[in-house]
Amino acid sequence: MTTIGLIGSGHIGSQLARLAVAHGYSVVLSNSRGPETLSDLVAELGPQARAATPAEAAAAGDLVVVTVPLAAEATLPVAELAGKIVIDTDNYYPQRDGNIPELDDESTTVAERLQAVLPTSKVVKAFNHIGAASLTTEGQAAGTPGRRALVVAGDDAEARDRVAALIDQFGFDAVDIGPLAEGWRIQRDTPGYVTRFDADGLREALAAAKRYRDM
Repeated sequence: MTTIGLIGSGHIGSQLARLAVAHGYSVVLSNSRGPETLSDLVAELGPQARAATPAEAAAAGDLVVVTVPLAAEATLPVAELAGKIVIDTDNYYPQRDGNIPELDDESTTVAERLQAVLPTSKVVKAFNHIGAASLTTEGQAAGTPGRRALVVAGDDAEARDRVAALIDQFGFDAVDIGPLAEGWRIQRDTPGYVTRFDADGLREALAAAKRYRDM
């Protein structure tokens, strides 16, 4: 049984944990406040779930989801994440994260920045442009007309494929946009951000995306 580790168990993390358990995965949840603060969520999820520290969740996960404010990325357990696929759901909100010059001038992207923090991991951008509640309410069987689509981006093709398969299993079509550098096309305030699209519509929204400086 595949185990998904979660570093961050807020709105997105908890919903991904629910999806994972519903599809037969084990989950190891963590947050910055300690495992004891996750007892209610673990009880809800049942025997396939347990709470741990971020380092323990990283070590236990076959796949690991990082869903934390950007300031917390400096505290990630680099050694425990070495060699693993790390799914990055994060977005940059200056009002929450403070101003980060390299994101303000768009010389890098959120996921490329995380990849630099985790040089021995395979970072894949996914689940960053859908509202948390929609994760567990909008999934549909493969082949359903109008099925919602979600982006996957990463510098490692095999890692992208693995996360694309997870997205499909969770009820969404995956649209592969290639390397992490393309992740800007689905950052906040772009046409595809949060809005529901099928695969064709999402590709059109991605093509229409503009850099912040060009908006």
